Amino acid sequence: MLKQRVITAVVLLALLLPALFYQESWAWRSVTLVLVAAAGWEWSRLNGLGQFAAWLFGFACLLACVMSWDLGLTERSLPALWVVAASSWVLLGAALLRRGVAGWRELPQALRLSGGLMALWLLWLAVVQAHSIGAGFLLSVLASVWVADIGAYFSGRTLGGRFIKNKLAPTISPGKTWEGVWGGAFGVLLLALAWGITETGTLGLSVSLFSHLLNQANALILILGMLLLTGMSVVGDLLESLVKRSAGVKDSSRLLPGHGGVLDRIDALLPTLPLAMMFYSLLKP
Repeated sequence: MLKQRVITAVVLLALLLPALFYQESWAWRSVTLVLVAAAGWEWSRLNGLGQFAAWLFGFACLLACVMSWDLGLTERSLPALWVVAASSWVLLGAALLRRGVAGWRELPQALRLSGGLMALWLLWLAVVQAHSIGAGFLLSVLASVWVADIGAYFSGRTLGGRFIKNKLAPTISPGKTWEGVWGGAFGVLLLALAWGITETGTLGLSVSLFSHLLNQANALILILGMLLLTGMSVVGDLLESLVKRSAGVKDSSRLLPGHGGVLDRIDALLPTLPLAMMFYSLLKP
C-alpha cells in the first residue's frame, strides 16, 4: 500500500507541477479539467448512477468548465459569486452534516447530482482564478489544507479524547476528534503567520493568501480567516465521508492507487478554494 501511494504521488506531482509553473495558463486549466471530470464521474457513481450515465455526468462537469473558459468567466472578477458560494458552503454544509447519512439518502437524486455539479464547477473556476493570481497564492491555499490535515492527524492521535470526550462526528467519521480540529487550526495559523510575515514563502513566489490578508487587512482578519478556512476544510472532508458512508464504500473510486479516488484528494478543497477567492475578491487592492 505504501509503495502504491508513493508511486501514485510521484506520478501526480510529475503531471501537476510542470503545469502549475508553466507560463501559459492553458496547461494548468487542461490538467485540472481532467481531474474535475474524473471527480464528477466518482460523484455520480456515489449517488446511484450507472456506468454510462456516470460517464455522461463527468462529461457534463467537463462541459460546464469549458463553457466558462470560453465565455471568459475565468478572467473576470466575480466577488458576488464567491460570496454566495462561500456562504452556501457554510450554511448548507452545516445543514447537511446535521441531517447525517440518513438525511442525505432522503434528498432527491437530481438535487444531489446538481449540487455536486455546481460544487465541482465552482472548484474548477476557483482553482483557475487562484492560479491566475499567482502560483504562490494557489500554493498557499493548498498548503493550508495540507497542514490542517496533517496537524489534525497527529494531534488527533496524540490528544484525541483527552480534553473533549465527544467525537467530532461519530456517525459520519468516527475517528475524527475535536482535538484534531484544533491541532489542525493551530498548524494553519503558524503557517499563515510565518508565510505572511516573510511574504515570499521561501521561493520568491507571487503574493500568498496569507500576505494578502495581512497587507489588505490586519493580523486579526488573517487569524479569523484561517480559522474559518480550517473549519471549512473539515466540513468538506466530512461531507465526502457522509456521501461515501451513504453509498457504503470506503473510497470514492480506485482511480488513484493507494489514495482512493480524486474526490478523496480534493474534498477539503471544494469549500476552501471558493472561500479563499472570496477573501481575495473582497480585499482586492
